[in-house]
Amino acid sequence: MATDSETSPAPAPEQVPEEQIIEIWTDGGCRPNPGPGGWGVLLRFKGVERELSGGEEATTNNRMELTAAAEALEALKRPCTVRLHTDSEYVRNGITRWHTGWVRRNWRNASGDPVANMDLWRRLLDAAKQHDVSWLWVKGHSGVPENERVDELATEARKTVEEAMKTPS
Repeated sequence: MATDSETSPAPAPEQVPEEQIIEIWTDGGCRPNPGPGGWGVLLRFKGVERELSGGEEATTNNRMELTAAAEALEALKRPCTVRLHTDSEYVRNGITRWHTGWVRRNWRNASGDPVANMDLWRRLLDAAKQHDVSWLWVKGHSGVPENERVDELATEARKTVEEAMKTPS
C-alpha cells in the first residue's frame, strides 16, 4: 500500500501508475447530533479492501467525519498517493481551503474564535502530511457503493456504542 521509500514523501499523482494509488472512502455521523456517534473507513489497494470503524459515546457528526479521515490515513504505514473520498464538505473544505488561514491566525477562525475540533484538525493534518492526498467530495446517499458501505460501517459502530451504553458496568 505504499511507495518504495518509507521516509520520502509520496510521488506526485501524475507520476504514480493508477494501480499504485490507494482509494479511501470515509464517513461519520451521530444520532442525535451531538450524541453517540460512529465512523467508517474503506481502504482499497490493488483490489484488496480493508474496513475500519469505531465510535464514541458523546461526539458530533463533524468529529466523526474528521476521525474517519484521520484513522484512514494513520492506517497507512508508508508515504502513499491517496484519493480520499468524503461526503463531508466540512472535511474537504477544511483540509483544502480553510486550514491555512487557521494556522496563520494561530488556530483562530475568521471571527477570531478558536477553531472547532482543533485537536482533530491537527491530527488530520499530521496524518496527511507524509502522503500525497487528493481530497474528493462525493454526494452522500447518492448510490455510490463505497460511500454507502462506509455509511453502514459508521451506523453499525454508532449502534454498538449505543448498546454498550445501555449495558450496566
